[in-house]
Amino acid sequence: MKRSKSSNNQVCDISQADLDRYEKLDQEWREYGIASPARRALVDAKLYKVSDLRKISQQELEELHGMGKSAVARLKVLMNAKKIKFRP
Repeated sequence: MKRSKSSNNQVCDISQADLDRYEKLDQEWREYGIASPARRALVDAKLYKVSDLRKISQQELEELHGMGKSAVARLKVLMNAKKIKFRP
């Protein structure tokens, strides 16, 4: 079982089953080099590919727990390349 620290420095257990679940759903994000916390945030929000980002606003993306500034910047570059825009 893997351990990670939450934002309040409490240690949380991440089971192998949870990691396997994410691994099945975050392949596209892995290919684009998105960091693990951001990938988990995207999967938890049911956003599995770049085209899914049109379902949310930029503010909603930025508010996802685990979504950092560099992940948001990378996702915006990917969206621009594919001519995809956030929901207003």
